[in-house]
Amino acid sequence: MNDAPQAIRHVVIRGRVQRVGYRAWTEYTALDRGLEGWVRNRQDGAVEAVFAGPAPAVAEMIDACRQGPPGARVDAIDARDGTAGDLAPRRPGELFSVLPTT
Repeated sequence: MNDAPQAIRHVVIRGRVQRVGYRAWTEYTALDRGLEGWVRNRQDGAVEAVFAGPAPAVAEMIDACRQGPPGARVDAIDARDGTAGDLAPRRPGELFSVLPTT
Protein backbone atom coordinates (compact mmCIF):
# COMPACT_ATOMS: atom_id res chain seq x y z
CA MET A 1 0.00 0.00 0.00
CA ASN A 2 1.29 3.45 -0.93
CA ASP A 3 1.05 6.06 1.82
CA ALA A 4 2.30 8.92 -0.36
CA PRO A 5 0.05 11.98 -0.32
CA GLN A 6 -2.41 12.08 -3.19
CA ALA A 7 -2.06 14.86 -5.74
CA ILE A 8 -4.20 16.13 -8.61
CA ARG A 9 -2.53 18.31 -11.24
CA HIS A 10 -4.07 19.96 -14.29
CA VAL A 11 -1.57 20.55 -17.11
CA VAL A 12 -1.54 22.20 -20.52
CA ILE A 13 1.29 21.12 -22.82
CA ARG A 14 2.25 23.42 -25.68
CA GLY A 15 4.47 22.82 -28.70
CA ARG A 16 4.29 20.21 -31.46
CA VAL A 17 2.11 17.89 -29.42
CA GLN A 18 -0.74 17.00 -31.78
CA ARG A 19 -0.51 14.37 -34.54
CA VAL A 20 2.55 12.81 -32.90
CA GLY A 21 0.77 10.22 -30.70
CA TYR A 22 0.94 12.41 -27.60
CA ARG A 23 -2.49 11.44 -26.22
CA ALA A 24 -1.90 7.69 -26.62
CA TRP A 25 1.59 8.04 -25.11
CA THR A 26 0.13 10.01 -22.18
CA GLU A 27 -2.55 7.39 -21.51
CA TYR A 28 -0.05 4.53 -21.59
CA THR A 29 2.54 6.35 -19.48
CA ALA A 30 0.01 7.51 -16.88
CA LEU A 31 -1.51 4.04 -16.48
CA ASP A 32 1.98 2.53 -16.28
CA ARG A 33 2.65 4.87 -13.33
CA GLY A 34 -0.65 3.94 -11.64
CA LEU A 35 -2.25 7.32 -12.26
CA GLU A 36 -5.84 8.26 -12.98
CA GLY A 37 -7.09 11.13 -15.12
CA TRP A 38 -7.63 12.13 -18.72
CA VAL A 39 -6.00 13.73 -21.75
CA ARG A 40 -7.38 15.59 -24.78
CA ASN A 41 -6.33 17.81 -27.65
CA ARG A 42 -7.39 21.44 -27.62
CA GLN A 43 -8.37 23.47 -30.64
CA ASP A 44 -5.52 25.91 -29.91
CA GLY A 45 -3.00 23.12 -30.67
CA ALA A 46 -2.16 22.29 -27.06
CA VAL A 47 -2.76 19.05 -25.16
CA GLU A 48 -4.60 19.25 -21.84
CA ALA A 49 -4.46 16.59 -19.13
CA VAL A 50 -5.31 15.85 -15.51
CA PHE A 51 -3.20 13.43 -13.48
CA ALA A 52 -4.20 12.06 -10.07
CA GLY A 53 -2.35 9.72 -7.77
CA PRO A 54 0.62 9.61 -5.40
CA ALA A 55 2.38 12.99 -5.46
CA PRO A 56 5.79 11.56 -6.52
CA ALA A 57 4.22 9.66 -9.46
CA VAL A 58 2.28 12.75 -10.56
CA ALA A 59 5.47 14.84 -10.46
CA GLU A 60 7.34 12.16 -12.47
CA MET A 61 4.52 12.12 -15.04
CA ILE A 62 4.70 15.88 -15.52
CA ASP A 63 8.48 15.61 -15.94
CA ALA A 64 7.96 12.86 -18.55
CA CYS A 65 5.51 15.14 -20.39
CA ARG A 66 8.35 17.63 -20.92
CA GLN A 67 9.84 15.09 -23.35
CA GLY A 68 6.72 13.30 -24.59
CA PRO A 69 6.70 10.66 -27.32
CA PRO A 70 9.11 10.54 -30.28
CA GLY A 71 8.23 13.32 -32.71
CA ALA A 72 6.89 15.68 -30.06
CA ARG A 73 8.47 19.04 -29.28
CA VAL A 74 7.35 20.48 -25.96
CA ASP A 75 7.79 24.23 -25.70
CA ALA A 76 6.01 24.81 -22.38
CA ILE A 77 3.96 23.11 -19.69
CA ASP A 78 1.54 25.06 -17.54
CA ALA A 79 0.67 23.08 -14.40
CA ARG A 80 -1.65 23.96 -11.56
CA ASP A 81 -3.20 22.14 -8.64
CA GLY A 82 -6.38 20.36 -9.61
CA THR A 83 -9.47 19.25 -7.72
CA ALA A 84 -11.49 16.06 -7.60
CA GLY A 85 -13.94 17.82 -9.90
CA ASP A 86 -11.24 18.01 -12.57
CA LEU A 87 -11.48 14.21 -12.89
CA ALA A 88 -15.20 14.38 -13.80
CA PRO A 89 -14.73 14.30 -17.61
CA ARG A 90 -13.38 10.73 -17.45
CA ARG A 91 -15.50 8.04 -19.03
CA PRO A 92 -17.34 5.86 -16.48
CA GLY A 93 -15.33 2.80 -15.51
CA GLU A 94 -12.03 4.08 -16.94
CA LEU A 95 -9.03 4.97 -14.80
CA PHE A 96 -7.61 7.15 -17.58
CA SER A 97 -9.54 8.47 -20.58
CA VAL A 98 -8.56 9.91 -23.94
CA LEU A 99 -11.26 12.52 -24.50
CA PRO A 100 -12.47 14.30 -27.65
CA THR A 101 -10.91 17.60 -28.68
CA THR A 102 -12.31 20.64 -26.93
